[in-house]
Amino acid sequence: MAAPPAIPRRGLFIGGGWREPTLGRRIPVINPATEATIGDIPAATAEDVELAVAAARDAFLLDGGSNWSRASGATRAKYLNAIAAKIKEKISFLALLETVDSGKPKDEAVADMEDVAACFEYYAGLAEALDGKQHAPISLPMEKFKTYVLKEPIGVVGLITPWNYPLFMATWKVAPALAAGCTAVLKPSELASLTCLELGAICEEIGLPSGVLNIITGLGPDAGAPIASHPHVDKIAFTGSTETGKRIMTAAAQMVKPVSLELGGKSPLVIFDDVADIDKAVEWAMFGCFFNGGQVCSATSRLLLREKIAERFLHRLVEWVKNIKISDPLEEGCRLGSVVSKGQYEKIKKFISTARSEGATILHGGDRPKHLGKGFFIEPTIIPDVSTSMQIWREEVFGPVICVKVFRTESEAVELANDTHYGLAGGVISDDLERCERIAKVIHSGIVWINCSQPTLVQAPWGGNKRSGFGRELGEWGLENYLSVKQVTRYCKDELYGWYQRPSKL
Repeated sequence: MAAPPAIPRRGLFIGGGWREPTLGRRIPVINPATEATIGDIPAATAEDVELAVAAARDAFLLDGGSNWSRASGATRAKYLNAIAAKIKEKISFLALLETVDSGKPKDEAVADMEDVAACFEYYAGLAEALDGKQHAPISLPMEKFKTYVLKEPIGVVGLITPWNYPLFMATWKVAPALAAGCTAVLKPSELASLTCLELGAICEEIGLPSGVLNIITGLGPDAGAPIASHPHVDKIAFTGSTETGKRIMTAAAQMVKPVSLELGGKSPLVIFDDVADIDKAVEWAMFGCFFNGGQVCSATSRLLLREKIAERFLHRLVEWVKNIKISDPLEEGCRLGSVVSKGQYEKIKKFISTARSEGATILHGGDRPKHLGKGFFIEPTIIPDVSTSMQIWREEVFGPVICVKVFRTESEAVELANDTHYGLAGGVISDDLERCERIAKVIHSGIVWINCSQPTLVQAPWGGNKRSGFGRELGEWGLENYLSVKQVTRYCKDELYGWYQRPSKL
């Protein structure tokens, strides 16, 4: 088993340097797999937010923007590539930090860090390409005017990110925001902030201009809310719960401030009886709901099975699930670690208890693994034959819990798939690709997977519909989130425009 890392003691990263929070408070860091206190993080308040926003505003405006916001995309790309290179150098250390902070298996954390580096590199490429897209001409049906378009950074952006993929989710926002020329205040979740603070150390190491990225940690009401309502923050990008998203929208609306929101989900995975390789479908069903402990906003936690295949599929699913290695996430081969915190553990247990009280049966799991006496571990849980009125079917659990419903016809499957307030993702597994394409068109979500679940590609758009939020991250769409489009039109003729009559000369 890998040795736990030494936890660096960090302050708030503001204006290119470190400072203790104004009130001197810190929050203990608990390893969710052992329940041991392993360090602490600063607890920022509104006073610290004020300092961070001021540093970001100064960096945005410095020398008329020539230092960052109006520098070439190629200049900004050099810094993004330098961050990516440092991430690669520190992958092992960062992955260990992520594991002890969040409880995810070490192998998953390593993959996350590889994706973090790839994301910074991708947006470095888009930053360079942005230079060639400036002054793009607009074709006009007249010769009197010439028009072109500029793409400019929105300004100072507030980035509020979740605990399930701490550095990875932060990078989805930080990398495109910096590529666009914005300056930023990043506020990660207080439940898992260690790697985001290390990002500050990396920025210091590579010489990122002071104030371009500021990182503050602390509780949502104390540190997150003041960012959302701050008059000098020009945009908010948030990933987290739907309820918190509503509060952020309300705060931003007072200043007509743009927001992009990636919120909750209750995604369906529809599996038809024509699949030739049932084990392949079973593995994707597991990956869709048990990867990262099911703490994934897009988790396909509503499993819809064609009646003819349901019994055989569930039997095989249980056999596969019994084979998952549940252990301390630092152990080799761990495939299910702990959930992130005691609060999350108790919330998931309450969902399972409520399902039982509403008449559901637990086919597998539902408890703490017997061999693990400490830590916030929950067995992968399978709940078949649920009704659509049950809480477990309708609400996001954010844990390793999958509920199952049987359907007879394709139209019934689509109706069940769309029977949700959420619209982040969905999937269909069938050997009939025409059917898959047909269903992909009618599932009401921002993402649809065919014959798989959860592939996340930095080049492709990510985001949802309905109560799963709006706006798109990743790909070129992620960059556009942080750009403002400006029309510039020039009158080209020497003569008067001629709308008004020229007064006679004296």
